Amino acid sequence: MPHDLSQVYQPEADTYLLINAAKDEVKSGDRVLEVGTGSGLISRELARVSDVVATDINPHAVLCARSSGVHVVRCDLFSGIRGAFTLIIFNPPYLPTQPEERIDDWLEYALDGGESGRVVIERFAAEAGRVLAPGGRILLLISSLTGLSEISALFSGHGYSSKVVMQQVIEDELLYVLKIVRNIS
Repeated sequence: MPHDLSQVYQPEADTYLLINAAKDEVKSGDRVLEVGTGSGLISRELARVSDVVATDINPHAVLCARSSGVHVVRCDLFSGIRGAFTLIIFNPPYLPTQPEERIDDWLEYALDGGESGRVVIERFAAEAGRVLAPGGRILLLISSLTGLSEISALFSGHGYSSKVVMQQVIEDELLYVLKIVRNIS
């Protein structure tokens, strides 16, 4: 099946903000997992420094990323992933979306965050610990539309601490990159 680029999230301001944060965070020797790679741009950039594996649920995104040399697994979040990663990067679907706004295509997986904008992020927070190495870090991009305090509380409830490491105003929203780490017990 050839990939349909109209069904793949193309790099936008949020992508570039997350790339900048990831370049600042990644270290030689990190084992990196990019969840929801889309076009694969972030994974390609980080592969210059570290070992990177990517995932995406969208078959068009998987083919697009593979065609540019990204090692990508087609799966939902972490479902097809084993092992531990020292850095997990995710630009999730964070737009609050009402049922009548759904577009019912593959691109929707990159955009539709459910009514709260947090539906996929909630699943990610609950499952990330399974593949996050001890001392590992998560970089998560969110929007002011998603709720910074709600996302911080969500991760706190799963035993993590978070802090904003980058932010940028884009049109009518503020984008944040959160660095999330496990709390030490």
